[in-house]
Amino acid sequence: MAFRMYHEQDVDVSKLDGKHVAVIGYGSQGHAHALNLKDSGVDVKVGLRPGSKSAEKARKQGLEVVSNAEVAKWADIIMILINDEYQAAMYKKDIEPNLEPGKTIAFAHGFNIHYGCIEVRPDCNVIMVAPKAPGHTVRSTYQDGKGVPMLVCAHQDATGDAFDIALAYGAAIGGARAALLETDFKTETETDLFGEQNVLCGGVTDLMEAGFNTLVEAGYDPRNAYFECIHEMKLIVDLIYESGFAGMRSSISNTAEYGDYTAGPRVITDAAREGMRENLRRIQNGEFAKEFLLDMSEESHQVHFKAMRRQQAETLMEKTGKQIRALYAWNDEDKLLNN
Repeated sequence: MAFRMYHEQDVDVSKLDGKHVAVIGYGSQGHAHALNLKDSGVDVKVGLRPGSKSAEKARKQGLEVVSNAEVAKWADIIMILINDEYQAAMYKKDIEPNLEPGKTIAFAHGFNIHYGCIEVRPDCNVIMVAPKAPGHTVRSTYQDGKGVPMLVCAHQDATGDAFDIALAYGAAIGGARAALLETDFKTETETDLFGEQNVLCGGVTDLMEAGFNTLVEAGYDPRNAYFECIHEMKLIVDLIYESGFAGMRSSISNTAEYGDYTAGPRVITDAAREGMRENLRRIQNGEFAKEFLLDMSEESHQVHFKAMRRQQAETLMEKTGKQIRALYAWNDEDKLLNN
């Protein structure tokens, strides 16, 4: 399905004039949305749960912080930017009782709407504005007078202008400077989950770890294995990010390029592709969502999730990586993660 692309000249930013906008959550995306909205002249407040460690940070950055329920009652547009697994309970407790006809509920990921975890009353709008970049990049590019591409859509249009509100919100946080790409909740949710699981996170990390372990099992020094299979990944990804596969291949040696064409298909075999298709089926039929939410529920205490996290942190690859990363003179202020 083809969707339209929108730029600054296509957007009526006056749709936000006089509107109160709430940003619930102040993590990676939350801080970027709130600060960009503020700098665009939008009347914005941040909603946080009692005792949130982010409250003081938000206040120091010039934002008013109130409770989730209070900000939901005040706002015309409510952007929900807390973790997927917490959204439904928070919505039921803090937002739903404070809704009035014509309000707009906004998301940056379609998970809870697509899988039916949140059902918004029919006299309110439901929109999505999903930046295709981490929050720190959404913020830094905005400050540089630029923006990152964003996905936008209206899932429920109670007021007749829900999509225009989504476009205006996207423009206010910088997206129209690059492009606002029309989508729908189903497409965004299923492609986002698939990309994360099979390529960006699950696929890439498993590929790198398998390469590392293959070299170590063959008797090579773990430090050599880490350099070749993990550390240098950034060099290749940066080239692809800037110039695509062709640009990357023009920048590497002929030896590397030849191996790219001949060895890659022996790694990503039909079995790997079938695994991807099975993962996509689990996303499409809701099996993954059900499994994820069950594991993240209060009743399960995230036992399986935390065990997987702990197991991965204790691998030889991670221990070797910590030693290798200590050799580099990165400025802590420039790091994406300060740990």
